[in-house]
Amino acid sequence: MVDAITLAGGQRIPILAGRLPYPVEAHSALLETPMPLVRLFPSMIASDLAHLADEIAGVTAAGVDGLHFDVMDGNFVPDITVGALVIRSVRPLSTLPFDAHLMVTQPDVLIPGIIQAGANRVSVHPEIGGHLQRTLTHIRDLGAQPGVAINPATSPDAIEWVLDDMDYALVMSVNPGFSGQEFIPASIRKIEALSRLIAKSGREVRIMVDGGVSPKNIRELVDAGASDFVTGAGLFAHRPLPGRVKQYRQALA
Repeated sequence: MVDAITLAGGQRIPILAGRLPYPVEAHSALLETPMPLVRLFPSMIASDLAHLADEIAGVTAAGVDGLHFDVMDGNFVPDITVGALVIRSVRPLSTLPFDAHLMVTQPDVLIPGIIQAGANRVSVHPEIGGHLQRTLTHIRDLGAQPGVAINPATSPDAIEWVLDDMDYALVMSVNPGFSGQEFIPASIRKIEALSRLIAKSGREVRIMVDGGVSPKNIRELVDAGASDFVTGAGLFAHRPLPGRVKQYRQALA
């Protein structure tokens, strides 16, 4: 039985539980592991995909808190990216939580495979219509944390009636579809409004921000009420990775 994978630099990464696919029953152990109040999730589609295993090892060693995977279907957004097959393939390479953002028109079709592949957190969009509450309940029943992602033009009110059914809200501070866009300033007001809505509900729902997050604005985003951050080009375009992660941390000191 293969018990580890050797990366290009010679580093050996043990396979979780010594087997594939990733066992869903291991989700609870990962999600219950204590994590910082402010968490960084590198967006892996912004990494060097030709050396994805090495990139995962690199960000893990740099001290990030989880890995973010954008699942795009070429319909809800123009691009087609990764899916369950890629998540399943790289799940043995890290013990960090995997966060999957489904930018797709039929999330209910993909969710079981994404979670079975190893995603610990899964967010879906209300803009596609459908039955959001039912979808969130399904995600939780399958053993993952459910989240709702809202586009720049979508009001925080879109999630008011499903706050009981979600663990986090993902605020898109750029239009979804590709990496490297400029942060939309109005996102600050949206985070503040969402934070007030959550506080009023009395629920424990974290706010995640995706798009244009940098060491220059992360402090303002935390002050507005956010706690989890996706960083793509903001991380991978500024190497070495440990130094860049340190800049994010120092901005919060």
